[in-house]
Amino acid sequence: MSHRVHPYAHRLGIIKDWKSRWFGVGAQYKKYLKSDITIREYLEKKLRGMYMAGIEIERGQKTLRIIIESSRPGAIIGRNGEGMIKLRADLLSMLERKGLPIKEEMKIDIKEIRYPEANAAIVGQMVSEGLEKRMPFRRVMKQMVEKVMANREVLGVKIELSGRLGGAEMSRTEKLKKGRVPLQTLRADVDFCKYEAYLPYGKIGIKTWIYKGDIFAKDVNKA
Repeated sequence: MSHRVHPYAHRLGIIKDWKSRWFGVGAQYKKYLKSDITIREYLEKKLRGMYMAGIEIERGQKTLRIIIESSRPGAIIGRNGEGMIKLRADLLSMLERKGLPIKEEMKIDIKEIRYPEANAAIVGQMVSEGLEKRMPFRRVMKQMVEKVMANREVLGVKIELSGRLGGAEMSRTEKLKKGRVPLQTLRADVDFCKYEAYLPYGKIGIKTWIYKGDIFAKDVNKA
């Protein structure tokens, strides 16, 4: 009773799919799991500030495909694809350095996010940018909630900040909510993300929930 669960994990296999999809893994499970976690951590650090929404990894017996979702694909790809070539080379050298398995064929695809205000990860990064620029946290939250609710797809949003807000000695939690965010309804399409803002007096945790309506069985079959 009353246990908190991750909104994404709570809906896995119902309206959400896995972010790592493997085929023909065999006895390499342990190494592949470590490799996936390392790739995610590396890309999150490397592409910070480029409004990256998520990373999906697909593994075959001889192939590795990394799908990066971002609202700024041009910043990652670079002029004439130079950024992609460098990113791929950096990833391969990092995996080799850490002794992790490298596939014969490695592809990096960029998927553009058309509506960044309707994506929880990007909204979290926008809030983080505002806080790191020393803007008042209440103003940042209010502006972001209004910006998100201006999107037609969004039916509800909740933003929660926790830490030394406004430079206070004692940490606290502040929340702002608009619209509906039904967390226990399994067919509810709730996008969730945790992010961190790095300030001189410590980290501030950011949580964002964005509700985009219900997904029924007929909609899942169409997709």
